[in-house]
Amino acid sequence: MSDSTGHTPEDPNQGQRPPQPPYQPAAPAPAPAAPLSEVDDRQWASFAHLGGVLGFLPSLIIWLVFKDRGRLTAVEGKEALNFQITLLIGYVAINILATFLAMVTFGIGGVLAGLAWVLWVVGVIFSIMGFMKAKDGQHYQYPFALRLIK
Repeated sequence: MSDSTGHTPEDPNQGQRPPQPPYQPAAPAPAPAAPLSEVDDRQWASFAHLGGVLGFLPSLIIWLVFKDRGRLTAVEGKEALNFQITLLIGYVAINILATFLAMVTFGIGGVLAGLAWVLWVVGVIFSIMGFMKAKDGQHYQYPFALRLIK
């Protein structure tokens, strides 16, 4: 017959906890990533600019992953990310303004939403210009960008 704990009177470990697995030490911390070669540094710096064609996420990911591994990538990734954040703020502002004016003017103000396409084309052009400079190892500074990331 067993009691409420599931042990029988003949159980030699009655009232004891089952054996625990042995202590496992924590895994060692990962080694820091190797610095980028000059060719790789140029490549990732240029991709940070070119990624702007797709939005701010490629620039953000490249900057976060490679900023400590390459000097050019750190500078150019930050520059590209600041520009993409500036464009994102512009898209949001244009859409809010266009929506408000469309409601007030019964749809006529919605024409302002076309400015978002103009902003996208400007972003693509400047991103390609930044890509061309960075692939040659030169710094590129966008003509307008909020410097939110220092």
